[in-house]
Amino acid sequence: KTKMARATSAGYDRHLTVFSPEGRLYQVEYAFKAINAENVTSIGLRGQDCAVVITQKKVPDKLMVAETVTHLFQITPTIGAVMTGLIADSRSQVKRARYEAAEFKYKYGYDIPVDHMARRVADISQLYTQNAEMRPLGCSMILIGMDDEHGPQLFKCDPAGYYCGYQATAVGVKVTEATTLLEKKFKKTPQWNLDKTVQEAIAVLSSVVSMDFKANEIEIGVVSQAQPQFRVLTEDEVDRHLTAVAEQD
Repeated sequence: KTKMARATSAGYDRHLTVFSPEGRLYQVEYAFKAINAENVTSIGLRGQDCAVVITQKKVPDKLMVAETVTHLFQITPTIGAVMTGLIADSRSQVKRARYEAAEFKYKYGYDIPVDHMARRVADISQLYTQNAEMRPLGCSMILIGMDDEHGPQLFKCDPAGYYCGYQATAVGVKVTEATTLLEKKFKKTPQWNLDKTVQEAIAVLSSVVSMDFKANEIEIGVVSQAQPQFRVLTEDEVDRHLTAVAEQD
């Protein structure tokens, strides 16, 4: 049986640009598996007038300075991203996204909209699935930002070059459980303010990874109508929200 399974992908996963007889690109599929290698789950949520991203923070070594370990990045002053997967690939993608944002601002004279940023990142990822000189990046990007016309925005881009806007989304090792839970929460189209959205995000993440977090074990990034600048919540703010979630339970 294993011989048979091996034979189907035999040789076809050696080259990025070669389709298998079933029409699959194995290297791209392996890039999706690499996202789960860090054993981290990230979640993005859209509230009534805000957008929130949350991810687990794991410091692998006691000697590391915890402040230098992060998965949250500011792309432009008003657009933030949470990266899940291989951190070196993530930094590379963030660097490219910042470059594209600066290029857009220089060319058109206004800040890049979130949907345009997502499309650009996805287009570049798609290019890497087609050119033999590059490999797909083993990371997934969730973008949040406030749009002047459409309000809070939440997008996700994957290594295959697919991107989409979401009400709520998850990525990482517990993606199926998180998605099921988020679907339940969003069945009635809730109208959440910033605090409520942050607390729901914490509750969902806590539930899917089955653990109670301390303030230094999660990272939360937010944008809102009142404060469109992307910012990362401090440990004290996170702690306040964790207490509120614990009281609700």
